[in-house]
Parts: sequence; structure tokens; C-alpha cells
Amino acid sequence: MRIGYFLSCEEYTPAQLIEQARLAQDAGFHGLWISDHYHPWNDAQGQSPFVWSIIGALSQVVTIPVTTAVTCPIMRIHPVVTAQAAATSAVLHDGRFVLGVGTGEALNEHVTGERWPFADERLEMLEEAVDVMRQLWRGDFVTHHGRHYTAEQARIYTLPSAPPKVYVSAFGPKAVEVAARIGDGYISTSPDAELLKRFKQLSGDKPAQGAFKGCYAESEDEGVQMAHRLWGTSGLPGELAQVLPSPRHFEQAATLVTPEMTRSALPCGPDPGKHAAQLKTYADAGFDEVYVANIGPHYAELIDLYRREFL
Repeated sequence: MRIGYFLSCEEYTPAQLIEQARLAQDAGFHGLWISDHYHPWNDAQGQSPFVWSIIGALSQVVTIPVTTAVTCPIMRIHPVVTAQAAATSAVLHDGRFVLGVGTGEALNEHVTGERWPFADERLEMLEEAVDVMRQLWRGDFVTHHGRHYTAEQARIYTLPSAPPKVYVSAFGPKAVEVAARIGDGYISTSPDAELLKRFKQLSGDKPAQGAFKGCYAESEDEGVQMAHRLWGTSGLPGELAQVLPSPRHFEQAATLVTPEMTRSALPCGPDPGKHAAQLKTYADAGFDEVYVANIGPHYAELIDLYRREFL
């Protein structure tokens, strides 16, 4: 199982993201994930730069693969524009760019004032969006009048030598079926072995990427405190992460998550054993790649821990 590094746009400035990417490549990480958000999950995280600008900058400082984790091409940005952004990114990264896509969250996508669709409708929209993008990546003029999207005589002129791979995020049985049908690979932030097994069976064993967060600190208690303040929202159950519309709503809901829940969910502190245990859950589930994100200011220390212990 290959190990990559996850760049969290919700928490770090553009300069910090670029620094982390350099450090990760120098440490021997296999590739990079990068999140695509309009808002952070809460105000404490405090950032959310435009992902396509960062991806362009990354092309000038790293040569390891980059995957969006994930872009939602169904509302905030029309799929014809996402297709152009992905094609340019693939050119800049010399083919080492993967477009990770998903059905998104209201937190990021409702900002244009459109109605936030139900999950089944979003899956339908995602499937049509991916089809539109793949038509455009062939290099011809595309006119498309579908149920959800219209393209009028659209053509992408700057194209990579091969179309970008599309990996699909999925957290339930219906989404896994869509991911297996339309995706070149699978993305998840949960080491769910049953869902991954189902994807592998339906897709003919296409590759799978997973991810988790850790919080490096001088002690476990300090790490728990930091992780809970910045990412307690990641412990919210069910579909809350998909339907809550603003960071303040996530902050309100996160009061349901206790520090002990954060402690049990994330490797916090300087102990490499906790990271080893988390990596093992993804390896045992059958993931081909796993990406780790740091929480808090000590990202250089976490990257060095991985260099020494795992890479």
C-alpha cells in the first residue's frame, strides 16, 4: 500500500500548502490529495483557497501525483468548466493529475443559491457531469442537452495526451455502484472493507484511495485538544456533513462530539504506533493508497515522523 499526503485547504494558507507539498515530496510520500472547498468546516480552521490555483502552483514545485479529494462538479462549478480546469491541471502535471469527484456538501455547493438536491438526485447529476466531461476531453465540439446540464458547442483546446482519470467518492451502497460504473477508481475517508470489496467486485478491481487525519503534538492530550478544536466536526454522524449549509451550523452540531470521541477516532500526539494502527486498518481493508493529513501547526513534524517510520 502506497502512502500519500493530504493537503487540507480548509486549514492552511496557500503558502503553507505549497510548503507541505514540498516537504511531503522530499520525505518520500507517493502522492498528494487536496481538498476542494468554498468554506472551511468551521471558523477555527479559517482558510479555503481556490483549489485550482493551488493545483497550478503545485505543478511548479512537485512531480508526484495530485488528486482532488474531492471536487463536486454538479452545482457550484458547471462540469464544462471543471473539465477545462482538470484538463489544464493534467497538462501542468504532465499526466500525473487525477480528478477525484463526489456529490459534495451543501456547505460548499449551496452558495450560488441553487436548491440542494437529495442524495439520489446528486448521484444522477454526478453521473451526467462525468459523461459531459469525458465527451469534452475527446477534443471535439460538444453540444449536450441532458436532464441536468446543457453544453452548447463547447470545446477544450488545451488537452493532456490522455484524458484525466476520474476517481469517485462513495460512502454507501448506491454510491459505490455508481463509482464502480463511472469511475476509474474509488475514494473514501473510511476504511470500510465491505464497501471497498463491493467496489472491487463491481469495477473489476479498479484502484482505491483512502485517507485519514492525524494531529502531531508533543503529547497525546495536546493533540486531542487541538484536533477537537479544529476538526471535531469530522465526528458528526450520518448525513449531517452533506446537508448542513454553513460553518456556524457545523460548529453548533459539533457540540455533540466529545474530546474522547476525537481521541478514539484520530491518531494524536507523537506516537508512531497510533499511525501504524490507522494505516493497518486501510491496508487490511484492501486500499491501494492511503493519504494522511496533519491537523494543526506541526505538519513538518508529522511529515518527518512518516519519513522516519513509514517511508
